[in-house]
Amino acid sequence: MKIKQIKQLLTITGFIVATALMHSAAMAQQKNDPKFNKMMQDSFRAEGIAGLNRIEQDATQKFCSDPQFANGKQGEAMREKIQKMNMDSIKQPSDGKYIGDWQNGEKIAQSGRGATWTDTAETPIGGGCYNCHQIDPKEISYGTIGPSLTGYAKLRGYSKEVVNYTWNRINNAKAYNACSNMPRIAHFKLLNEQQIQDVMALLLDPESPVNK
Repeated sequence: MKIKQIKQLLTITGFIVATALMHSAAMAQQKNDPKFNKMMQDSFRAEGIAGLNRIEQDATQKFCSDPQFANGKQGEAMREKIQKMNMDSIKQPSDGKYIGDWQNGEKIAQSGRGATWTDTAETPIGGGCYNCHQIDPKEISYGTIGPSLTGYAKLRGYSKEVVNYTWNRINNAKAYNACSNMPRIAHFKLLNEQQIQDVMALLLDPESPVNK
């Protein structure tokens, strides 16, 4: 290797190291900055069932809050670790049944109620699936952040692999994509086991409007 090439390589390496150090320093500063922490605390208040613990990030959220790191080569190993951690947290149905009632599942998917400061702990929580997905082919208004769910099982089939994947994805989408936009339904206890089984039926029951 020529001297010029070696110098260029050292320069590039030095730049990468310096960038990494600056990144780490910036993250540490933000984490330990009293003004930043006070701003976060002062911007929210605990009320009803909504506590200040909601602004505390766990490992997955912290990782995804820095897209430059999460999507870079440095983040690849951590991304796999985060995904495995989320996959390991998923519990399979306690009664062994994956499919519930699609009619109840449709109500859950089309409901955005619950989990706000104006609700009580007993208020049924909806899945809010309509915010990001088209569900029924007849719908004319729906979210497009996520893919359309129309024809879900009709296109994918009803194999054990499809059922297991769907269950895992609804429970914790970050098991497959660490920074998925889909909320961790089971992790945050947004839906209980029976509700998830009913949403499963909405996607996988041949009689569901999704598959008509």
